[in-house]
Amino acid sequence: MSKLILAIIFNNDAVDPLSQELLARNYSVTKISSVGGFLRRQITTFVIGVEDARLADAMAVIREVCSPYSRPEGHAATIFVLDVAEFAQA
Repeated sequence: MSKLILAIIFNNDAVDPLSQELLARNYSVTKISSVGGFLRRQITTFVIGVEDARLADAMAVIREVCSPYSRPEGHAATIFVLDVAEFAQA
């Protein structure tokens, strides 16, 4: 695993379809629900570990499921991609 995707999803209608699609494609996914921001709305953060070779596919899935990517009231997701220096399971 060499990349960690943090996808903060603002569109609650996309949470279940995104989770199902990522799991169907054999991605390791953790969902974290919280409330925050200016309007105190509910958001879900997906934590996804991926190999470099699968990063483009994972990003495409997120963008496709969360489309329209830009909406009049704001954006559907904020996505961070981080390098993983070390991965261990205990």
